[in-house]
Amino acid sequence: MRITIVMLTTTSILFLLLLAPLLACAAEEKPPQRFESDIQRFEAKDKENPPPKDGILFTGSSTIRMWKVEQSFPGLPVFNRGFGGSTYADLKHYMPRVIFPYAPRLIVIYTGDNDLAHGATVQTVFNDFKEVMEGVHVHLPKTRILLIGIKPGTARWALWDKAKETNALFQQYATQNPFITYVDCGKVLLGKDGLPKKELFLDDGLHLNDNGYAEWNKIIAPLLTENKPGPEKK
Repeated sequence: MRITIVMLTTTSILFLLLLAPLLACAAEEKPPQRFESDIQRFEAKDKENPPPKDGILFTGSSTIRMWKVEQSFPGLPVFNRGFGGSTYADLKHYMPRVIFPYAPRLIVIYTGDNDLAHGATVQTVFNDFKEVMEGVHVHLPKTRILLIGIKPGTARWALWDKAKETNALFQQYATQNPFITYVDCGKVLLGKDGLPKKELFLDDGLHLNDNGYAEWNKIIAPLLTENKPGPEKK
């Protein structure tokens, strides 16, 4: 009887040890409602100062939120609705409020690295991404999308292989959908040694500094002036 009890106890301990990583990942999967106050601030701002009609919307995670788009692209009808810490799942949840009402002619989207950091699989990120792309095209068939691939960085370098795998799926999907233009802004952040250039990042090794955004502005600016509406969905 004593031996049986010891065996059961050992089995239970092993089970808990195996379960612990899964529980940790699940604990990081936070509900999208945590951004409700951010979305309400956007809506209040829209009432006070409506964004330009037929404009250029920037949305996604903190990489977008911290982008000084009005200064970076003067003379263009750009506006920013990024909410830091968000994922494609969060954008999917809130796109009826942060994308559809604006009916922009062009959307610049960046997110995805938070998804992987929170424990999402490459396939899960891709599935959420597809739902965002399809949702936009159904509701706004003439709107184009500039899709920025997941960027590298020292803080999440361990996830870079998964990020590249995810980007490959993004790029393949974009080639099959003419309303999407995939943009690789990550390559300018890497040095000749293949590692992130620290001089382009903040001290956190995750977010871009002014020099990093300057490099991105050079890539994105010409694409914002192209006036090609996406094909209407049949």
